[in-house]
Amino acid sequence: MAARHTPTVRVRRVYDAPSPDDGVRVLVDRLWPRGLAKADARIDEWPKALTPSTELRRWYHGEEGTYEEFRRRYEAELTAPEAAEALERLRAVASRSTVTLLTATKDPDGSHASVLEQALTAHRR
Repeated sequence: MAARHTPTVRVRRVYDAPSPDDGVRVLVDRLWPRGLAKADARIDEWPKALTPSTELRRWYHGEEGTYEEFRRRYEAELTAPEAAEALERLRAVASRSTVTLLTATKDPDGSHASVLEQALTAHRR
């Protein structure tokens, strides 16, 4: 039986210079990052179905939004058919090569990108 490849998924800011070991570069923000030329970003994929809804983003950045509640709501959004399909497709990519999730957020650890990273790596078949 062949050894299973452990998914290699990492999160980086999209404004950081691309690295040769990034593998497949995936933008996980709904909106294109301000001030960044598409040629400079070197994005391989932009699956908008995996991004938090506009409503959820606005709620989270409002006064009452907490990270734990945001995480719970975003994980629920990821179970919607289109998002679940995109997530499974990205899991398949991660099983074969490194996937770098790119976000413009200043705090990737407190964002949807870290939730997505965990969803991609924690899934066991």
